[in-house]
Amino acid sequence: MTAIRCTHLNKTFTQGDQVIRGLDDVCIEIPEGSFVCLSGPSGSGKTTLLNAMGGLDQPDSGEILVGEHRVDQLGKGALADMRLHNIGFVFQAYNLIPVLTARENIEFVMQVQGLPAAERRARAMAILEEVGLADHQDRLPSQLSGGQQQRVAVARAIVSKPTLVLADEPTANLDSASATQLIELFRRLNAERGITFVIATHDTRVMAYCPRLIRMEDGRIIRDEQQSGIPGEPLAATP
Repeated sequence: MTAIRCTHLNKTFTQGDQVIRGLDDVCIEIPEGSFVCLSGPSGSGKTTLLNAMGGLDQPDSGEILVGEHRVDQLGKGALADMRLHNIGFVFQAYNLIPVLTARENIEFVMQVQGLPAAERRARAMAILEEVGLADHQDRLPSQLSGGQQQRVAVARAIVSKPTLVLADEPTANLDSASATQLIELFRRLNAERGITFVIATHDTRVMAYCPRLIRMEDGRIIRDEQQSGIPGEPLAATP
């Protein structure tokens, strides 16, 4: 089964008199259960592609299929519903609500979904246990380290049991140890839950764990390669 299929995606941006090609005839297919990195320098198009996959931005032309959803054709309401139930997002800046505790940040997603309070609390506690933060449930984001905040963000992203997680530079603000812990958590969730992960990054620490590495430049895919190694364990990064 295919998790994501993008066909002939194009996207341009205007900066003054200059037209920048964010996506240039991008075609890509990602099977369910994949663990994929989009790599490339700043401005290469990896975040633009990730945002298009998640329905956060629309291409100028082309088709995007996520599961059974034609993302490029959905209205705002249908897009919001798809993101709420089918896709988990992990951002560089964590995007936690500062006045809510770790548990409350996770529960907030389920509150929007209309789940009862008892179920929200039980699922939030279970997911905090899974990411190793059960003892930090009552702490505010300001009382957590960067790595801990990002793990709360991951817990929030997966508590709704999405089939797809899109992560944009998730290790950019983390030290080496925290970055390794986070990517190993991603790999475990991929292996145990079958969640498809697509990660936009220029972090070689992340790339080293990816069975599939897609390199972008100037809005185009310039290389799409499989990295050899044992699934679920660190793989040798491609130079």
